[in-house]
Amino acid sequence: MLPDSLPTPTLYSANAGEPSLRWGIAGPGWIAGEFAKALRAHTAQRLVAVFSRSAERGGEFAAAHGIDRIHSSLDALVNDPEVDVVYVATPPSDHLRTGLAAIAAGKHVLIEKPITVSAAEARELTDAARAAGVLVMEAMWTRYLPQTSVIQQLLDDDVLGEITAVLADHGQSITADPTHRLLRPELGGGALLDLGIYPVQFSSMVLGAPSEIIASGMMTETGVDAYSTLVLTHAGGAQSTLHSSIRARTPMAGVIAGSEASIVLDGPFYNPTTFSLLGADYFSTPLTWSDPTDIRGFAGLSWEANAFARFVGDGLVESPVHTHDETISILATIDDARAQLARRGH
Repeated sequence: MLPDSLPTPTLYSANAGEPSLRWGIAGPGWIAGEFAKALRAHTAQRLVAVFSRSAERGGEFAAAHGIDRIHSSLDALVNDPEVDVVYVATPPSDHLRTGLAAIAAGKHVLIEKPITVSAAEARELTDAARAAGVLVMEAMWTRYLPQTSVIQQLLDDDVLGEITAVLADHGQSITADPTHRLLRPELGGGALLDLGIYPVQFSSMVLGAPSEIIASGMMTETGVDAYSTLVLTHAGGAQSTLHSSIRARTPMAGVIAGSEASIVLDGPFYNPTTFSLLGADYFSTPLTWSDPTDIRGFAGLSWEANAFARFVGDGLVESPVHTHDETISILATIDDARAQLARRGH
């Protein structure tokens, strides 16, 4: 039987006692631009510096986002005494190097997903962060959205009953240009690392790490995964069916199916979105949840920035809602799936 109402979301809002940190950006690309806009519009955080190997790109980014200092080297950024946090938005293949440099300089680090290109690299990075006593967090913004806190409360309260299945997909039609970073293995390309990580983390949030991984899909001529479906088996026999693609746009929906109720998230499920709670009775009337805030689209990146600042203020060295161990586990699942696809070579 469905509850009378849905839980109130936990909001990582601005001006909730978190410190106003000084942020430096490494890699002034598209996602960094969206992050900068969200930071300025919906947080009390301050953008103070940007690093780019291109003086022109660095200057354009700084002008667009009100940043005073432009650094031409990574060392200059991470050793800038006016920078408290480094936000890493370089290609995934560079995340380990950049993250380790920031940690060595005593900076906190928020790293775009995937945090690194493998579980082994993620372990090296997080071990270094723990030893240095700084916060390192993967920018898995979905975990900090209001909808996720409501879903987590429903799971904690056992409203869904026994979870038997998780379904999620993330497909986009990406350029066929072989020089694009998503088609280049040396830059950490491929559907799973860039897009499939969202379905995998969704499954992990609900069911934890899998006990068995079966991956089937296709590779590009450049040697990265173009699309794949993963079937994960979890403790108790629950299964996750997860699809990702850089060849075609998909609904990007998410489903958590339980014996008493199911949650269906509208696509893109990893963005600020709506969801329905469906009862086990086919004819029951679903409950619909809509975000009560006015923060939509990529402005939702602000939630993770506010959460990050709160965690720093609390003296944490890892996110309590997306721990280092889980971050590594998710990449281990992707490592396994990518290896299966590579062995088949098709």
